[in-house]
Amino acid sequence: MAKEENKSGEQSSSEWKQFIYNPRSGEFLGRTASSWALILLFYLVFYGFLAGLFTLTMWVMLQTLDDSVPKYRDRVSSPGLMISPKSAGLEIKFSRNEYKSYFEYVSALDSFLGPYNDTKQAKNELCQQGFYFEQPEEGEKKACQFNRTSLGPCSGIDDPHFGYKDGKPCVIVKMNRIIGLKPEGNPKINCTSKTEDVNLQYYPENGKIDLMYFPYYGKKPHINYVQPLVAVKISPSNYTSEEIVLECKIHGSRNLKNEDERDKFLGRVIFRVQMRE
Repeated sequence: MAKEENKSGEQSSSEWKQFIYNPRSGEFLGRTASSWALILLFYLVFYGFLAGLFTLTMWVMLQTLDDSVPKYRDRVSSPGLMISPKSAGLEIKFSRNEYKSYFEYVSALDSFLGPYNDTKQAKNELCQQGFYFEQPEEGEKKACQFNRTSLGPCSGIDDPHFGYKDGKPCVIVKMNRIIGLKPEGNPKINCTSKTEDVNLQYYPENGKIDLMYFPYYGKKPHINYVQPLVAVKISPSNYTSEEIVLECKIHGSRNLKNEDERDKFLGRVIFRVQMRE
């Protein structure tokens, strides 16, 4: 009985060895070398064709795209608003007597306004106010000047603390860039406070956003472009540690939305300021 089991095991092992390589027929894993060569050639040609077809399709698609402007821009028709300094939860908390408490905000504002220095803006164009600066020609686009000094006491030039030291902080409101956007009318930024006895001053005057900064042509062709800014100086009439809630919106333009419950940043931004002694 044991001999029969050994014989059966030897036969099974022999069959496996012959399946892997049969020296009489020259087959490897059940196929001859020519058979394996034909199969490998078929798959090489097949997958090579698929790779070539995919490459050709991608090349044709890329020919329809502009390197500077997205092909489809229908998702965002109106810009959102954002502030600087940007903080977690859009909450600005500081003590006017503790420099460390507002150092981060001051540094963020100074860094953000760096490209707006008058020396850097000197290379840009002095554009005609109140009119679009359209440039239909191909190639690099020129940009209009927006000088930091136009932000008045919120420029950080005369007051490097941007009013935080005096308990009258400055916040910069910016409108997000949208390629090809042409605001109608006279757009401006207006803010309202849900806390009484808070005075708001705007720079430039009345929070105006001039039309000469539009349209925007994209990051690559519009290399030196800087978006227009509005600085808001927040001055409580009576100093209090109560939280000040502010909402800033775009006004004065029919094609710029500022009310959409699905997007709280579309044409508006809400932030909080809390000052301590």
